[in-house]
Amino acid sequence: MILFPNCKINLGLDILRRREDGYHDLETAMIPVCGLCDVLEILPRSGSGVDFTASGLTLDCRPEKNLCLRAWQLMADRYGIGGIRMHLHKVIPFGAGLGGGSADAAFALVGLDRMFGLELDTVTLEALAAELGSDTAFFVRNEPQMARGRGEMLEPLALPLAGIGIVIVKLPVSVSTAQAYAGVTPRQPKKPLAERLAVGMESWRATVTNAFEPSVFATHPELAALKERLYALGADYAAMSGSGSALFGLFGKSEAVQSGTARAAQVAERLKNEYSDAFVYSGSLA
Repeated sequence: MILFPNCKINLGLDILRRREDGYHDLETAMIPVCGLCDVLEILPRSGSGVDFTASGLTLDCRPEKNLCLRAWQLMADRYGIGGIRMHLHKVIPFGAGLGGGSADAAFALVGLDRMFGLELDTVTLEALAAELGSDTAFFVRNEPQMARGRGEMLEPLALPLAGIGIVIVKLPVSVSTAQAYAGVTPRQPKKPLAERLAVGMESWRATVTNAFEPSVFATHPELAALKERLYALGADYAAMSGSGSALFGLFGKSEAVQSGTARAAQVAERLKNEYSDAFVYSGSLA
């Protein structure tokens, strides 16, 4: 079985309050970017346990701590599934706010469910995924959703995303989640995020913000400069994804009847030349 775990972006991210358990309540729109994927192969093997190998980008944790292995262990403990061989080819940058590790874990859960014929329903799979991380449940349905709470409370989100091109840029800068949260002051916006998004992309620059940006940009001004560069190159909306450090620009259809995807591709080529040490991706949202 070969699976293609894709990344996500956050359209807006509001930190509403700090909870008594030390976590924060947030509200954010999570959008899958299905063209930027890792590759996960799962094969059954005799006996118990799991043989795990990896290629592509060097993993940012010890193999035994990888979320794919934790997903298998969770399913083995809960449902007694058998042994497997698993290979992860890593493409999605980590430390980027793109949810690559969470996607790998969720796709592993879904793949193991199919392989071993468990026939778990979506709600159960989402609950299992939430045990592995706050963003992981999103990737079970893998469709635009509004996320609340710690990110595990999800509901479908209808947005007109067809034809919108995207550029994602990850500079060689890492931002820890703890560092990002340390600089945030929770606040309650006047209008819920869903209402601000519904007005349309032409208004998002003024109304749809990522609460992590002020503190992250203060310590990493090169990220703030990259956001302004995306706007200078014609992005209709640009922001940091999650707690960073990847930034993205969105491009709608131009007055010259150029598609958003074509506009994004042209901008990506410019940025590859300007930022030779950056990861740059271009594609479409839907």
